[in-house]
Amino acid sequence: MALFRAIETERPRDKRLFNDPFAIQFLDAGLKLVTKLSSLPIIGHLIPKLIHEKGPGAISSGIARTKYIDDLLRRTVSEGVKQVIILGAGFDTRALRLYFLKSTAVIEIDHPDTAKFKLEKLKSSIRTPPQNVFYYQVDFNKQSLDEIAVVCNINFDLPTTIIWEGVTNYLTPAAIDATFQFTKRFNHNIHLIFTYIDKQVLDHPENFIGTEKLFKNLQDNDEQWIFGFMPNELSNYLKQFELTLLEDLNATDYRNKYMPERTDIAVGYEFYRVAFAKR
Repeated sequence: MALFRAIETERPRDKRLFNDPFAIQFLDAGLKLVTKLSSLPIIGHLIPKLIHEKGPGAISSGIARTKYIDDLLRRTVSEGVKQVIILGAGFDTRALRLYFLKSTAVIEIDHPDTAKFKLEKLKSSIRTPPQNVFYYQVDFNKQSLDEIAVVCNINFDLPTTIIWEGVTNYLTPAAIDATFQFTKRFNHNIHLIFTYIDKQVLDHPENFIGTEKLFKNLQDNDEQWIFGFMPNELSNYLKQFELTLLEDLNATDYRNKYMPERTDIAVGYEFYRVAFAKR
C-alpha cells in the first residue's frame, strides 16, 4: 500500500487522487526507484500495468480505497467527530497529510515492530509529531482492547471515528467480534470505517479474477487470509453491536467512483470491500 500511495503521489497534481509525500519513505531503494520511474512521461504509465499484471486489481483498488476512506473520514469530521482512532495503523499517514485533521485528536495503535519502524522512517520529515497525533505501540495478541484503551488514553466521551483498514482478513472470528463489541463503550456518536474481504474469495477463489497470483503472493510473504464476511449478511451482523451500515462498496464500486478512466488496471480485487457504519 505504501508503494501504491507513493506512485499515486507522483502523478500530476491535477490527476492524482491524493498526495502522500510520506509513503515513499517506507520503501526500500528498489521500490523508491520504481516510484520515481512511474513519474517519467514515456515509461511511467507502464509501472502500474506491471504491478497490475503481478496482482490483478491490487494497485487500482488500493489507490481508490485510500481516496474513498479519506472522503468518508472527512465526512465524519464535518459532522462533529473530535477523535480518530486508527487500529493497526501500519503505514497510514492520514494524521499527517489530511489538513482537516489538524484540530482533531488522532490516535494510532499498532504493533511495536511496525510502529517503531514507521516512526524511525518519518524522523527525516517530521522531527516532532503534531501535538494532536498520538502513537501507541501495543501487542494485540497480549493485551485486550480494554487494556489498550487505558494505555492509549482513549476518551469514550468524544464523538469518534475508528479506521480499521487492511486488518480484518487476518483475524479470527472471536477477535472480530471483540473489536465490534468494544465500539459499544463509546458514549456518543461513533463511526466505523473498515475493510473486509468477501468470504466467497476464501471459499471459492476460482470465482474471482487473479486469485491464483494473489494467494501465491500471500504465501510467498508468509501471510494468510482467514476471515471474510458475506456482504449480504454484514448489515444484520452489525446490528447486534448497535451499528447501522451506511455504505458498503467493493473495489469495482470505488474504482468507478474515483478513477473510471483507468480501465487498463481496473479488473480484479472485486472481493475487497470498504464498509461504513455508525451508531
